[in-house]
Amino acid sequence: MEKEKVEEQNNSKIEDSSNKEDTIQSSTKDDADNTEKSPEDKVSDLEEKLVRQYAEMENQRRRYEKEKDDAFEYGGFALAKETLNLIDNLERSKVTLENDEDLKNSEGFDKIVSHLDIIYKDMISILKKNNIVAIECIGKKLDPNLHQAMMEIDDENKENGIILQEIQKGFMMKDRLLRPSLVGVAKKTHKNEQIPDENKEKNDEKK
Repeated sequence: MEKEKVEEQNNSKIEDSSNKEDTIQSSTKDDADNTEKSPEDKVSDLEEKLVRQYAEMENQRRRYEKEKDDAFEYGGFALAKETLNLIDNLERSKVTLENDEDLKNSEGFDKIVSHLDIIYKDMISILKKNNIVAIECIGKKLDPNLHQAMMEIDDENKENGIILQEIQKGFMMKDRLLRPSLVGVAKKTHKNEQIPDENKEKNDEKK
């Protein structure tokens, strides 16, 4: 009899535990059903996702178009920049020849300089046909976007920042700076600011 009572108690416990599990599962299912989105909400979420994806695709398309246009417009930017070294070397060669007194007196000097000028003008013309033009700077006000000041030149007749000397020619490629002009700019001086040494000595003696 005791054995049967024990079995009945065990069976009762098993039934209670299974009932509790069923209750928990039912409660969980009800919560899931309560949190499940309505068809309208699902449609709204899908619309938002579609809008975001379309916006991303549109941004990618615009970036691609810009990169393609830049490649077409400025594809030769690096090559053009390297070509400027040839122009610099031609100018330096001409200056070197003109400063050499022995070469100046030689028979072929004028022809050599003339040929250098022809090559230089041809290169400038080729660059211009490809929308690469030299930056005008002499007499202009210093523009940090186009010019780079390398030194100051005292001048009582010029305002500060006026470009007096071009050290290296600058160039633009369409609306983009290829390289800035290296220049020397005016530093305005006043006569009253500088006392000649003789007058200074006389003033010192009077004191």
